[in-house]
Amino acid sequence: MKVALISNYQPDRGESMLRYGRMLESKLRERGYDVVLLHPPAVLGSLPLPRGIEKWIRYIDKYAIAPWYLRWKCRDADVVHICDHSNAMYRWCAGSKPHAVTCHDLIAVRSARGDYPGVKVERTGRLLQRWIASSLERAQCVICDSYNTEADFRSLAPQTQAMVRVIHLSLNRSCAPAGREQVRQAVAATGMEEDARYLLHVGGNGWYKNRPGAIRIFAELLKFPEFSGFRLLFAGRSPDGELRELCASTGVEASVHEAPNVSDEALQALYTGAEALLFPSLIEGFGWPVLEAQACGCPVIATNRPPMTEVAGDAAIFIDPTETEQAAQTIREQWSRRAVLREAGFRNTERFADDKVIANYCRVYEELSGA
Repeated sequence: MKVALISNYQPDRGESMLRYGRMLESKLRERGYDVVLLHPPAVLGSLPLPRGIEKWIRYIDKYAIAPWYLRWKCRDADVVHICDHSNAMYRWCAGSKPHAVTCHDLIAVRSARGDYPGVKVERTGRLLQRWIASSLERAQCVICDSYNTEADFRSLAPQTQAMVRVIHLSLNRSCAPAGREQVRQAVAATGMEEDARYLLHVGGNGWYKNRPGAIRIFAELLKFPEFSGFRLLFAGRSPDGELRELCASTGVEASVHEAPNVSDEALQALYTGAEALLFPSLIEGFGWPVLEAQACGCPVIATNRPPMTEVAGDAAIFIDPTETEQAAQTIREQWSRRAVLREAGFRNTERFADDKVIANYCRVYEELSGA
């Protein structure tokens, strides 16, 4: 069977989605599939462009040029799999071929619909998300990353005729406990002492990642003697100005460190060396950092909402991210469970093993193609 995987536009640098496409390509080939991994071509977007018009020029690549290129490339495929729901409009590229779209989350779609108070989306963004939602609703098959995402999709598209399946993600990068020297070097590179005790947050500055909540919970934890001297490390994008102001106003500025643009190897080491992952997200589609942390032997502190509860299983300290004092107290009360959580985390990751996940994708492809 030949599977055409439509991945993301590379100049957008959506690393997690690009890795997801590469993971599917590699694992499907191991199972004997004939696979072609496709990207919308960077015809104009690869040129040096003045700031302010990059987005609009890239729209020409993605929405005027790419559909014709991708349709031609998919002409010999038995199944077309669009790897990111933000590209659901490429379902047209499948022509008469059976196709599936992976839906990772509907946060942007729901933001554009005004479902989240205080979150504003510009008019062009609202139009784009409306196009994505209508395209997703008309897809032949929608593969959701979690049961929480499935529930979101069904509530937003109650009349859909799509075949809907839930397939949890597997890790899309190498994650395992790092060696002591790797940990030492990674920690030192952040500017912390090599023996620093730190909580790790992995993600960006998007509102739903709730970095302000992480800062406030950390500030509450520092009030307890057993957490004195702890550090909070942000891996991913550097905190923005508002977050820096919050660090200053809560008195934790000197205890907060950054690891921007960290490599996969260094991130693996930072997970290994952390006292725990602090992941108080308000919403997620899946929550890769939870799984990554568990695979590296890092205890997890996560939001007590799906899909975090769905992914973490029984291997996490669950908190209400909106009640910072209560969250800190819960962490303190359960802190002694970290060794148990570490072992439970290793067991939990077995549910998301590559072979199990890929087998589920293969079943969907066979169902779609009638093989």
